[in-house]
Amino acid sequence: MSLGRIEDYNKVLPVLELYTAVQSEGSRAGYPTIVVRTTGCTHRCYFGEGGWCDSWYTSIHPEKGKFTFQSIIDMYNSHPHIKEMMLTGGSPTMHKKLVNELTHFANERDIFITIETEGSHFLPTDYPIDLLSISPKFSNSIPTIGAVTPTGKIADEKMIKTHNRFRVNKDAIRQSIEYHKDYHIKPVLDKNLTILNEIEEFIDDLEVPKEKIWAMPAGDTREELVKSYPIVMNFVRDKGWRFTGRSHIVAFDTEREV
Repeated sequence: MSLGRIEDYNKVLPVLELYTAVQSEGSRAGYPTIVVRTTGCTHRCYFGEGGWCDSWYTSIHPEKGKFTFQSIIDMYNSHPHIKEMMLTGGSPTMHKKLVNELTHFANERDIFITIETEGSHFLPTDYPIDLLSISPKFSNSIPTIGAVTPTGKIADEKMIKTHNRFRVNKDAIRQSIEYHKDYHIKPVLDKNLTILNEIEEFIDDLEVPKEKIWAMPAGDTREELVKSYPIVMNFVRDKGWRFTGRSHIVAFDTEREV
């Protein structure tokens, strides 16, 4: 059954940012891409010393969408040499029609489409997605009671309950892996490597091969990120996994790329 299509291309969507960039994480790092960032998220990620989600303005304090589907078309027409598009968030799989419409748009123009997702929802889009970049949220992402968000809100039990509701949905992730064209798993590792047992259990349950695992250091600022780099890199070397940096934070720190 189809997820539906967007009928009005001039209606404002839950798309907060739309810009061109160089992909900075995972197996497509280095490719010029059009970034479509949705707002709204099922999670409220907090990594202790590693800080809050680096796109907290789409999740903890979600801002309103600004762009239409026509805006996405116009962006592509202005940059016809870019043949990659990344849908990120927030949690883009919350927006079924938008994701499905983008698969039609990409298929018609031979655009490689990546969706960054925590894996909470399985979406059987009309055209399978080229790459699912899946970053499951393990227990090191659970907010600490009393932690202060970037806009001053205090983390409480309600926030934790919201975060945990869809935190690691193995069934949805398994369905997504089987349906779409390709995937990789991007676990976020803090400098203390506190969740290795969880990650390894997850990998075993889903039978994820080593070459599909791209470990990513925690950190929402350049300063915090570089503290985790050598630890995660050495760990990945010994495990035979892959390492992915987070070049956008290294390059722009806390500034938005747009």
